Amino acid sequence: MDLLQKLEILADAAKYDASCASSGTEKRSSAGEKTGIGSTEGMGICHAYAPDGRCISLLKILLTNSCVYDCLYCINRRSSNVRRARFTVEEVVTLTLGFYRRNCIEGLFLSSGIISNPDYTMEQVVRVARTLREEHGFRGYIHLKTIPDADPALLLEAGRYADRLSINVELPTEGSLAALAPEKNLPGIRRSMGRMRLRIDEAKAERKSPRFAPAGQSTQVIVGADKSSDRDILAMSTNLYGSYGLRRVYYSAFSPIPDASAALPPDHAPLVREHRLYQADWLMRFYGFSAPELETDTAGNLDLSIDPKLSWALAHRDQFPVDVNTAAKEMLLRIPGIGVKSVNAILRARRYRSLRMDDLARLRLPLAKISAFVIAAGHTGGSAGLDGERLRQRLTPRPVQSDLFG
Repeated sequence: MDLLQKLEILADAAKYDASCASSGTEKRSSAGEKTGIGSTEGMGICHAYAPDGRCISLLKILLTNSCVYDCLYCINRRSSNVRRARFTVEEVVTLTLGFYRRNCIEGLFLSSGIISNPDYTMEQVVRVARTLREEHGFRGYIHLKTIPDADPALLLEAGRYADRLSINVELPTEGSLAALAPEKNLPGIRRSMGRMRLRIDEAKAERKSPRFAPAGQSTQVIVGADKSSDRDILAMSTNLYGSYGLRRVYYSAFSPIPDASAALPPDHAPLVREHRLYQADWLMRFYGFSAPELETDTAGNLDLSIDPKLSWALAHRDQFPVDVNTAAKEMLLRIPGIGVKSVNAILRARRYRSLRMDDLARLRLPLAKISAFVIAAGHTGGSAGLDGERLRQRLTPRPVQSDLFG
């Protein structure tokens, strides 16, 4: 099997991992260095997006799609009848440097199936990063998927060379993981996350200490492979952010695989459910919402037809309309249709004048959406008398498909 054939198989096999992003890395200019290549400051065959919207191009591959584990939801599980391939360390290094020099990428995302055992696999993954950094002076972004059962010393070595590390929790509960991925252990995953956090915090606190995963750590959870509700998933995410300092939790809608186990759902999870979880996650991280505050149905799931911020506002009509000229920042952030940057702009502008709806329009805010929720000079919230259901009907004039495949 030649290199291009391996690339076709192992790039396709990597597409199921959503925990791929390159935001938050330190800036490492190559200027003045003879061997330094791959600065992460440029614009960038996988596209990830930073929080500021910047597009990041990464070579996203598996070292191998062979695996000794038999996780039921994984296309690369031991019992799966898929075409297998495996890169050597040198081949991954060659591909990364070659794609970078052609200006196709600005970094590498490397994961792997478990080849023989966790330690052997992790050694190979670390060798790739070490070879790129030490032998070729590669200064581009490197994101390594780590294996929690590997020797902690290997995980710590990975952090010396990688910008970001990720350990996937895969499923929200220990029971689900035991049923669908019996070789994996949730307490072990969390212990590894804890070690990573301690080392990352130490590196940040001591400027003279060696760099260690400056872009932090992330994880992925599969949505819809088990019976966990959105409330269960968001509670788990809250714990991961608080306990382990994760930079991101990625949500991946379950997609059926060939020869699937009867223990798995027969249909894919709605992509809009994944989207709503990302929106809810954003509200918890940047808008001051807590997971218990977010509105869910009796089964604990988010409303698929409207975004969770609007859902909360409709359920709390007694807190609206909000005066944009006097309200605290925390309440302005809860107005549907107004984001963090717009709230900061409002706070700056209202120091000099009393804001009118025309001023909000100049900030490119959606007046049709926010008018029922705000008070401004000359505007008293004309739709304040509308109840939540009538407002919902007005703000969602036609049904939103609950499945983005439709």
